[in-house]
Amino acid sequence: MLNLFPDTARADGGVLSIGGIAAPALAREFGTPLVVYDEATIRAAARAYRTAAPDAFIAYGTKAFPNVEVLRILAEEGLGADVSTLGELRFAEAAGITGDRLVVHGNNKSDEELAAAAAAGGLVVLDALDEIGRARAAGVARMLIRFTPGIEANTHQSIRTAHHGSKFGLPADDVLAAVSGASDIEGLHVHIGSQLLDLDAALLSVAELAAFAARTRDEAGWRPRVVDLGGGLGVRTVPGEPEVPVHEFVGRVLGELETAFAAQELPLPRVILEPGRSLVARAGVTLYRVGAVKRVAGDTTYVAVDGGMSDNPRPALYGARYTAVIAERADAEPAGTYAVAGKHCESGDVLIERVALPQPERGDILAVPVTGAYTLSMSSSYNVVPRPAAVLVRDGGARLIRKRETIDDLLALELR
Repeated sequence: MLNLFPDTARADGGVLSIGGIAAPALAREFGTPLVVYDEATIRAAARAYRTAAPDAFIAYGTKAFPNVEVLRILAEEGLGADVSTLGELRFAEAAGITGDRLVVHGNNKSDEELAAAAAAGGLVVLDALDEIGRARAAGVARMLIRFTPGIEANTHQSIRTAHHGSKFGLPADDVLAAVSGASDIEGLHVHIGSQLLDLDAALLSVAELAAFAARTRDEAGWRPRVVDLGGGLGVRTVPGEPEVPVHEFVGRVLGELETAFAAQELPLPRVILEPGRSLVARAGVTLYRVGAVKRVAGDTTYVAVDGGMSDNPRPALYGARYTAVIAERADAEPAGTYAVAGKHCESGDVLIERVALPQPERGDILAVPVTGAYTLSMSSSYNVVPRPAAVLVRDGGARLIRKRETIDDLLALELR
């Protein structure tokens, strides 16, 4: 079980610790729910990408967890940022990421966002035909164009992004028309989806990209100098789930790119990769405090916690699966199988449908691993429940990197 937790996680004496600090102590100091990020695990994931793709530019998919301190850490490891809104762009700038270390996305960019991207010197990924002229008018100097190859990735339908009918990117004929004579469009972008746990669709997308690049050369006299292969590598969230290591995923994708471009007699372009989840998901652990424990029917006993779908909507949105341990008794034998429910007014507010735990008691700290990505970034204040805090742990020290939202913060938005 601990192999799902961050690299520094231990269960000495049965008490879970992360970054050299006991999880119950973190909960006492910072409150719950609390998302704990392990700095060592973030840095190790960044280095794995740099090692696997030493000649590529790695841009962190900021949407996975937009946080200035995490962006700074990744920048120290040589990574840039992939942003998709003005807000994410401002976070990246606050972390010192600008210029050629910035890739700007978005399927509906405003004029303000295009102007901000131009001012920052970022590489803009075009997502619509009318955006080309608008980007040039805004002063954008460097552009890619997003190609939709019509690939159905083996992932949840809500996080597929390159299938026919996707809201992202453009079909082949539109891209072909756009790049004809366009020297300021440097290359192509393709991203097929998120939480990919096999290589098939990723390898197919590279082959399709190479074949399309040969078509743009033959029909438009244009070839990509840059290809952005997006991100999407998945992570294991429960025991027994498959996982593709970073070095295998990147190595095989880049190998296929080299083979496919050589087969089309095309020079190898510069490569950009945009990992998000695989950089920060396993670094994050959410700590909840147990409240009600009640048996409701048959073999169903609910363990209710002080958060839920407001801080992690993924189970409700995508059927995402998680596991958990009781932090004070992380190595204890299970007493039974339980369902972990949140405190919100929805029957769908169930974080974990079934998990084996020692007998839970009110006040216990429940630790849910692999929650560093797409949890806080997708959080809400449903039922006027304030969003959690986040802390960064390293070598026995902890520091707040995101303050806990308060009810007063939410009331301050109201006009009275």
